[in-house]
Amino acid sequence: MPKNFWNQWTFNGEIYHEKTIIKGLTVLGVALTFAAFGQNTTVKADSSVTTIKKRGTVRIATFGDLPPYGWVNKDGKRVGYDVALGRKIAKDLGVKAKFIQVNANNRVDALNSDKADIVLANFTVTPERKQVIDFAKPYMKVSIGVVSKKSAPITKVSQLKGKKLIVNKGTTAEIYFTTKQKGVDLLKFDSKTQQFNALKNDRGVALADDNSYLYAWVKNHPKYTVGIKTLGPNQFIAPEIKKGNKSLLKWTNREITKLTKKGFFKDDFNKELKPYFGKEIKASDIVIDK
Repeated sequence: MPKNFWNQWTFNGEIYHEKTIIKGLTVLGVALTFAAFGQNTTVKADSSVTTIKKRGTVRIATFGDLPPYGWVNKDGKRVGYDVALGRKIAKDLGVKAKFIQVNANNRVDALNSDKADIVLANFTVTPERKQVIDFAKPYMKVSIGVVSKKSAPITKVSQLKGKKLIVNKGTTAEIYFTTKQKGVDLLKFDSKTQQFNALKNDRGVALADDNSYLYAWVKNHPKYTVGIKTLGPNQFIAPEIKKGNKSLLKWTNREITKLTKKGFFKDDFNKELKPYFGKEIKASDIVIDK
């Protein structure tokens, strides 16, 4: 046996040394080990109740431009129906509320990217959304409504065929008209501010969104009317929590049940919503009392 048999050999015209091969295999083995380790033990941000209490803050995602549910007033303060609920949740958790501003189309991302622990942003429960996030018990009921000019009111869906209808991306209104009313030409926007500005600038004949805040919007814009008050089945608004976060989901379900029994949502309606609605809207039209 040659003296250097174990030290070097030739393959396809190339000279390979034992030391080089062993070193390469060692590096490869370490790399594979780390890859496997990373695959099986990825550390994710924890939003459990225990962690939230240790952190001292609960991160709550809300709208910043949707009165009377969540918006920033002229004094720079966050106010609204959902914001009041967020502050109550923080108080009952024994922590401070840290509000994260979102638009309709990035509410799920706020949870899945661990920017928020809970979303309170007028989020309607749908089967599709249940596939990617968890919903706690609902605290409000709504339906899709359609607002248009009083001078040219839209009172039937058939009037929208072939016309431009303004919607907000990621909303149930967008989903409804995309799947159920395909003859309508949708003009989609990222924020509530953008979509209502588009309506005022006559970029569409009407705007579709949750009827609960369309009622509030037309009170401040008397040239418009909610010509179609309900469209599709009644739906429900609920807190959203990252899928699999059983600790926070269980706590939030208990909290919603407790607040419902104590009349919190009726009080929240009278304080935050009623001043912005017309006389025809009552607490029973919005609040879930059981």
